[in-house]
Amino acid sequence: MGFMQTVKKVFSTHTETKEKHYDEQLQTRYYKSTKDKVIKEIETMLNQRTGFKVTSISEEHGEIIVQVKKGKKALMVVTVIMVSPFRTAVDFSVHTDTFLFTDFGYSRKLIYHLYDELNKRLMFVGTGLGDQLTMNK
Repeated sequence: MGFMQTVKKVFSTHTETKEKHYDEQLQTRYYKSTKDKVIKEIETMLNQRTGFKVTSISEEHGEIIVQVKKGKKALMVVTVIMVSPFRTAVDFSVHTDTFLFTDFGYSRKLIYHLYDELNKRLMFVGTGLGDQLTMNK
């Protein structure tokens, strides 16, 4: 991790996962399931957590919008994409609502925790598999 990545990590109120993230824990996660099943599982998981309110679900676009009201307030967007039969990708984007220049790692830790919980609920296949999946086609 370079100097600029460290600065962004420390002084940030927003964390987002992506395919080729420098932090392996923040790379896109893939699950052996269908898109609809993953969306339902994420919805159930988030509704069971106190302080989390699912405000919108778009199954067509594979997006779930969540307001976090307990602890630090945040807005979270969960993106679910079925990339091949029984291979579904999940990404998170969390923006913390704070007047400070940093959320002290809250958004990052929230994503770590949500991925860990999702790994227990669904069959985890791997992280950052986008290149492998496109080469197999």
